[in-house]
Amino acid sequence: MELQDTPEEWRVVATTTPFQGNKTSVRTDDVVMPDGTVARRDYQVHPGSVAVLALDDQDRVLLLKQYRHPVRQKLWEIPAGLLDVPGENPLHAAQRELYEEAHVKAEEWRVLTDVYTTPGGCDEAVRIFLARGLSEAEGE
Repeated sequence: MELQDTPEEWRVVATTTPFQGNKTSVRTDDVVMPDGTVARRDYQVHPGSVAVLALDDQDRVLLLKQYRHPVRQKLWEIPAGLLDVPGENPLHAAQRELYEEAHVKAEEWRVLTDVYTTPGGCDEAVRIFLARGLSEAEGE
């Protein structure tokens, strides 16, 4: 049996944007539910992002420790970043993030998966790449 997400769109009868930030916004939709009632749904509108699972020759994962203000913690993470340049190719964004955050380049790239991080409250889609053949990218 193959598991597969199913596209489906419920009718929206009203939409507002109560907050518009630099990178994201909040949208409020009045959605017609299957039983005919109308429910209000607030969610973050996000430009999308990329993440890089970078594995060295010994299959060790490259991790970075970064402060994340919403959770008030320094977290261990794989390199990642926003797709905030209009029309930017996700692979180019992933390569840029790996370089900017870790000063590393990779010879081999492939898409691992696309995921929605918190689909109950945000439309952010993350394309996760596998990167191999790592080397330092000094002076580039």
